[in-house]
Amino acid sequence: MPKSFSTATKLTVAASMPRLGLKARKTVKIGILAPLTGDLAAWGQPGLDGCKIWADWINAQGGVSVGGERFNVEIVAFDDKYDPIHALLGAKKLIIDDGVKMIMMLGGDTFPAVQELVNRHKMLVTTLLPSDLSPDTPYLIAPCEVHPIYNVTGVEWLRENRPELKTVAMCAQEDSLGFPSIATYRAAFEAASIGIVKEILFPATTADVGPIVAEMLSQEPDILCWDTVYEPFVHALTEQAFRQGFTGQIISCTADNYRTLVKKTSKAFMEGFVFQFPDFDDPALNDPQVNFTRPNEYFAEYNTRYPDSWSAVSWEYYAILEQWKAAAEKAHTFEPISVLASMKAGGVGKHVFGDAKWWGRELFGINHALVGNWPVVVIRNGKARIAEFRSIPDWWDRHSDLLIKHLRDREQMWDQRNRHRPKAG
Repeated sequence: MPKSFSTATKLTVAASMPRLGLKARKTVKIGILAPLTGDLAAWGQPGLDGCKIWADWINAQGGVSVGGERFNVEIVAFDDKYDPIHALLGAKKLIIDDGVKMIMMLGGDTFPAVQELVNRHKMLVTTLLPSDLSPDTPYLIAPCEVHPIYNVTGVEWLRENRPELKTVAMCAQEDSLGFPSIATYRAAFEAASIGIVKEILFPATTADVGPIVAEMLSQEPDILCWDTVYEPFVHALTEQAFRQGFTGQIISCTADNYRTLVKKTSKAFMEGFVFQFPDFDDPALNDPQVNFTRPNEYFAEYNTRYPDSWSAVSWEYYAILEQWKAAAEKAHTFEPISVLASMKAGGVGKHVFGDAKWWGRELFGINHALVGNWPVVVIRNGKARIAEFRSIPDWWDRHSDLLIKHLRDREQMWDQRNRHRPKAG
């Protein structure tokens, strides 16, 4: 076999070879309903690509063992275009036509459209946005990402490591990603005694961010915060800050494809840029507390197959599949309700970054978010590296009243959001 063949390719080929005396395995289907095109594609397509690697590896190693049989896993994807109508069409197809046993979503503006359908079919669904959670979503869980609450860890790290920084200007797009995130950053900056000198909310259709950056810089902030803006906005805002002469600190939820930003600006400009999503070649991910199999090998395989596309979600759907597989094998069934119960057994779980607890009743009305540590990532000499793992529950224990206050001020608590959610399905 040529040396250019990747590890996963070898495993896939080996798995497809006929095996004497073995019957063909059955198949279990898992759905991914996410934006695979459009401005949010960076939070969908890379996740699907990661799922393909996971399925190849698992199937090559014998599949999933349930009820005394082994099953291959088939990933079935549907592009919801981050549009509620497409999301509902996709959910119907995945549940009714394809017979999937779990659906993984980005969440946000698309989930309310599928909520009634999900509840009717008792379908296990995962989201990367726990702001989707409420007592009315009993089959929805956030087992990996707790956006935007983990953003407090980056702000707290800045306070302790850059105490000279006293002011911040921040911006966000006006949508279900931006609103709860800007409320969370408000709470985090207040807890860190960093004053907010400017806050701008802009339409998600904005084409020119130059005036936004100029208005932020007019207040001479020590810090610029990009909140949870889409990848194209992160790049456009950062490039504008560079062109307009900013030399201070930048913090953002994500920094997908940051190497391009380094090239378009400079290593010096990007030095110290803080965000929340690591590259998986990071040595810190080899710590025993991390519950992700072979992270460095996975990162290498991913970049071999899908060069220059690593994003915040490249590993997240993969990590959820790992949790699902463990829960299904423990439950001895693929049935969604039983797998959900298996995942939540004992109120604790193995989060990708360490042991965690099922939590969220005070914020979401239901303990369906798996919460523990989260990494603070800092760009050093043009390369992202984990500076520290910080505990979200510890921050919450000290500042819960502050976070609830700012979420309520922006009408982002679960009971406030539910009043305005359209019914569909």
